[in-house]
Amino acid sequence: MLEPTLKLGLASYTLRTLNLDDTIAATARLGLKYLGFKSMHMPLDSDASQLKTIRQKVLDAGIDLYGAGVVYMRSEAEVNQAFHYAATAGLSVIIGVPNHELLPLVERRAKETNIKVAIHNHGPGDKLYSSADDIHEKVKNLDQRVGFCIDIGHVVRINEDPIEKLKKYQDRLYDMHLKDVDLAAAEGKSVEFGRGIIDFPAVFKTLIAIKYQGIMAIEFEKDGDDPLPGLAECVGYANGLLRLLDK
Repeated sequence: MLEPTLKLGLASYTLRTLNLDDTIAATARLGLKYLGFKSMHMPLDSDASQLKTIRQKVLDAGIDLYGAGVVYMRSEAEVNQAFHYAATAGLSVIIGVPNHELLPLVERRAKETNIKVAIHNHGPGDKLYSSADDIHEKVKNLDQRVGFCIDIGHVVRINEDPIEKLKKYQDRLYDMHLKDVDLAAAEGKSVEFGRGIIDFPAVFKTLIAIKYQGIMAIEFEKDGDDPLPGLAECVGYANGLLRLLDK
């Protein structure tokens, strides 16, 4: 069987109630090879020794610790901390939400470290980056290493088309959060893949067509206290769809 064209991974916020070791074990058990850590699993204030130990645990489980986020950057100190954290942990991308006035500093640090910054859209009520279009308006004149993490669930929650956004911003699409939602409105909630309103076959076909090279990071926000059954369903759905599309 051919290897899937697209790479499926996990945004560890999904497992926010699990500790580090259980999160790594669950990711490995589900057969996911790519992991992006949220700060409850790899704290931003970890020292170099702690970061390297965490990274080695992930690698020992056969998983690529490729990124971290969402990382908020509200001050110069937080920008510097985020890049030091990412460089020390050997990450290739920061999924971030930098304040607008800090974008010149973010651009400089991205150039210096060659670490990509994928700015995350958060949908309804987000004053910084509600839409992928908001991100584009702020990064279009910045270095190419500053780009997008498009969360397709939040795109739909502001009643926009995720297919359009994935195509439009493909040149700077460095990460994405894969989720399904039950309603194209602010009150839309996360549900298991295939139970909501997002057209996953169209999303996957689009990502294949644009030759997306990043990770499709599952972010299953439902059932925070017992996420594994729903997450397993999402992984099975996504893998089944990938097998169909890769034939």
